[in-house]
Amino acid sequence: MIPQQYCGIREPSPDTMDADEKFKVNWKRVAVTSSFGFGFVGPVGHFWYEGLDRFIRLKLQLPPKSARFVATKVAMDSIIFGPLDLFVFFTYMGFSTGKNVAQVKEDLKRDFLPALVLEGGIWPIVQVANFRYVPVRYQLLYVNIFCLLDSAFLSWVEQQKDAAWKQWFTSFHSLEERGAFQSVTINATIIINPPEQFNFNPFDPCQ
Repeated sequence: MIPQQYCGIREPSPDTMDADEKFKVNWKRVAVTSSFGFGFVGPVGHFWYEGLDRFIRLKLQLPPKSARFVATKVAMDSIIFGPLDLFVFFTYMGFSTGKNVAQVKEDLKRDFLPALVLEGGIWPIVQVANFRYVPVRYQLLYVNIFCLLDSAFLSWVEQQKDAAWKQWFTSFHSLEERGAFQSVTINATIIINPPEQFNFNPFDPCQ
């Protein structure tokens, strides 16, 4: 009998079996993520890009394709549409998996800021080329090409749960809030209980 390895047949090793088990496509999650693109990014993005172009051309009266025109578009897209898109995405993904309001809020606290910071270094570059060279009617199509990668990235961010790199963002935010709270507390204490050097008595000859 000829051994299997000489027939081009190899028995699967435990490592190969583990790798196959880990790499499984979650088709339900793919469908949920895709429906977000069809239901939100498509319709809202269509009106957003046309409305944004019309607002900057007619209201702000900036010359199309100029540096100020493109910079204003990128700034407004990053400040308004970017955070809105992330908020709706994480909220939708939370509710679609059966989470309640409290759990969705916790997910937003954990995922929103890291995703916003990381995407803030990528999307403005993509949008500069979009607003400078792509006609308005094709801008959403251009963005959708990158949205495929972006949806995969956001899905990965959500699946990271309480990863160490996420905790860096949340710890920095909590330290910032704590510092602001301590500053307010110290100022309030000084106002309520001022130091002795601020207690001026006009009838005290020693002052």
